[in-house]
Amino acid sequence: MPSRRLHRPGSILVGLAGLLYVVASAVALAGDWPQILGPTRNGIAADDERLADRWPDGGPHVAWRREVGSGHAGLAVAGRRGFLFHRLGNQEVVEAIDPATGATLWKDGHATTFSPQVGGGDGPLCVPLVHGDRVITFGAQGILSCHDAASGRLLWRRETHRDFDAQEGYFGAGSSPIVVDGHVIVNVGGSRKEAGVVAFSLATGETVWTRSSEPASYSSPVAVDLGDRPHTVFVTRYRCILLDATDGTLRWEFPFGMRGPTVNAASPVVTTSPDGGAALLVTAAYGVGSVRGTFDVSAFTPSWDGADAVASQYCTPIVIDGHLYVIDGRDDVPPADLKCVEAATGRVRWIERDFGY
Repeated sequence: MPSRRLHRPGSILVGLAGLLYVVASAVALAGDWPQILGPTRNGIAADDERLADRWPDGGPHVAWRREVGSGHAGLAVAGRRGFLFHRLGNQEVVEAIDPATGATLWKDGHATTFSPQVGGGDGPLCVPLVHGDRVITFGAQGILSCHDAASGRLLWRRETHRDFDAQEGYFGAGSSPIVVDGHVIVNVGGSRKEAGVVAFSLATGETVWTRSSEPASYSSPVAVDLGDRPHTVFVTRYRCILLDATDGTLRWEFPFGMRGPTVNAASPVVTTSPDGGAALLVTAAYGVGSVRGTFDVSAFTPSWDGADAVASQYCTPIVIDGHLYVIDGRDDVPPADLKCVEAATGRVRWIERDFGY
């Protein structure tokens, strides 16, 4: 489910209505979309989710539309609830809605004074995360909140930027949290006590472990099991790192990113390599390019790198049958091309020029 573009308070989000209509109309059959990039954070829906072979003339029927606030956070959908995270006035608001009607089921908010260093978007960026009976949000000023998904009752809240001396960055906090092994793990970017990445207890919100001194990026982490233990892969501001999700042990890291007015924003892509092991691809624009290789718990081994095959500003590649499908280039400095790239070799199979973001 793509992140929506910025809409100021009082605007109408027409695309939301059509998209939620598709989800709601097959809620008994289709898989949930409970976090950024879907059930397993790879942009691929569950096997039981189906789209129509053809749209009607004029596009899908619009079942409803409603006003929303500002923000770029895409929706999460789990069961019979959609979760919207947006800014209304001086509050960041998490709101549970009925996907069939758009009606509000519950909402809660917290105060915000956020104003971006660059651009005009003052709303939250991170997609809500639904895990079991809980929904987690991460606001632009680092407010990490956990609510009961059914009732909206606030279970716990942390002011991560204050607690760990983290900077807001160009556009505010934008790395969506992940839940692994009972921990809510976040690229906080804190300078205190090596709190670049912090794990919080899903049950209580208490700090479980902190690791690295890396500043935060706009890339969201992914989970992978290695050696019968859960791990997470993060692309931070300047590095790619593999952490043991249980205790925060740093397994390996390599430089990735560039100082200056740049961002790392695409999520890392973890797949299975031809020999049955784990493969990883990370990508960024601004002359950084991509790195692809294999890895295990002890090391990452590159197989190809560079900016010729793909260098995506914030579009996470989708992998199907060993091929990457991705927008190559930048949204703010066109052109941006749609590409199909062989994952194992970096060979470009075809290009649709100036496709755009």
